[in-house]
Amino acid sequence: MSDDPYYLIRRSHLPEVIRKTVEVTELLQQHPELSVMEAVRQVGISRSAYYKYKDVARPFFSAVAGHIVTFALTLRHLPGVLSEVLNLFARCRGNILTINQSLPLQGMATVIVSVETRDMTASVEEVLDQLRDLDGVTQAVVVGESLSG
Repeated sequence: MSDDPYYLIRRSHLPEVIRKTVEVTELLQQHPELSVMEAVRQVGISRSAYYKYKDVARPFFSAVAGHIVTFALTLRHLPGVLSEVLNLFARCRGNILTINQSLPLQGMATVIVSVETRDMTASVEEVLDQLRDLDGVTQAVVVGESLSG
């Protein structure tokens, strides 16, 4: 199976059983006290369907756990914006490896941050959402990922 190619496909185009398998996995991660049986009942799939797909279906950003992810951010040139970004990574236990910031032009600066995601308590997608919600962040995207270590 290691020679199988990977495909990137929109969630909306996946069969319901695959979407629900991912839901069960996420539910089990968020609530470790739940049994698999309780989680599949809650989501509405069979235990056998879950076990059939659990190791091969997962959100794209969960595949980069334990990797180095490079974020590109566009920040307004305001005091404290970069500090808020760095604090967000610290709260999520992302290990910042590099930070590169351009000089601000027309009130905006580009910041490239490489983060080791091994110990992060939030998914890359959740971090992106939180970054985009910060005042002063006008854009946040993942521009690369690689294996750490």
